[in-house]
Amino acid sequence: MAATTPAARTGGGAAVVPSVGVSGTGVSGFSRARCAAGWCLVEARPSVLAVSLLRYLTGGVLAAGEFAHGHLVRTLAGAPIWELAVFAVYLFNGVMDIHEDQVNGSGRPIARGVLNPRLARRVAAGAAAAALIGGIALGIPSMAAIAAYLIVGCLYSGPPCYLKRQPIGSAVAAASLGPLMCYGGLTAYTGDGWTWPGAGWLVVAVWMWLWMGLVGAPAKDLGDVTGDAAAGRRTLPVIYGQSRVRRVVSISAVSLAIVFIVVSGWLSWWLAVPGAVMLASAGAVTILSMKQLSRGDRSHLRGPYRAFMVTQFAVYLAVIASTGATTLLSGQLS
Repeated sequence: MAATTPAARTGGGAAVVPSVGVSGTGVSGFSRARCAAGWCLVEARPSVLAVSLLRYLTGGVLAAGEFAHGHLVRTLAGAPIWELAVFAVYLFNGVMDIHEDQVNGSGRPIARGVLNPRLARRVAAGAAAAALIGGIALGIPSMAAIAAYLIVGCLYSGPPCYLKRQPIGSAVAAASLGPLMCYGGLTAYTGDGWTWPGAGWLVVAVWMWLWMGLVGAPAKDLGDVTGDAAAGRRTLPVIYGQSRVRRVVSISAVSLAIVFIVVSGWLSWWLAVPGAVMLASAGAVTILSMKQLSRGDRSHLRGPYRAFMVTQFAVYLAVIASTGATTLLSGQLS
């Protein structure tokens, strides 16, 4: 007989649906496996997988703009390997967030009871192992970066640190994942260990770290206060309240955009386009953080976080486009 989540059995608000990954009747093994694979992908959040890919490609394109010769094919081959690491980290996060996700009424597969958490944990472990093996093929620097990504991601979600339960630990860990992806693109392209990546790469990587830590991390928690408090997570909205955190998110977004424009304008003209995109996006984050627009149900409370995610897509695409065009025009890409 198919299993259901605790919430489903006790009438906690979740629909009573069979959990994928356990024995059942009337469904072939192939169909169950295909269904489970699909739910694992949904649990790992396709939007996060997509934006993580852009972070990796941003690092590679910035490296191509800095170095006359590199490994374009290896950079492209490294993308699915790094995506396996991202998939493993966020699927494991879903496994470890069952309680708070159910309290918050999340629509994720594990919280809804359609994906068995034990199966999801095994799939995450397999993806992590595959990513490490693939990292060896990319070279020791890439493997080390992938290992660091997996370690930080696991320490964020689970034992022994559970960094997600602490406001500083949560922000630092979540923010570190972005620059690690960007560094992965750099090492895949150069094929070396630490190499001076150029001022442009550093500006983008530092902005990425600060944007994720000061804007993304607190904005993400605005819609999860009830579940986070029930799970013992001391996030910024739980400790200081949603109103204060909304102000912090707004001020941080605009401040980071202004600083990026000033610094990038001083360094290179090609960063002007991403800077303009960032300033417009920061305005959107600020508007959606206003009390009148970010209160009510969970969908409204997550407005600032959705704006943060859209900002990342827009800025990374702008960086890739402007850097790639400049590199091609200069004839550096080989």
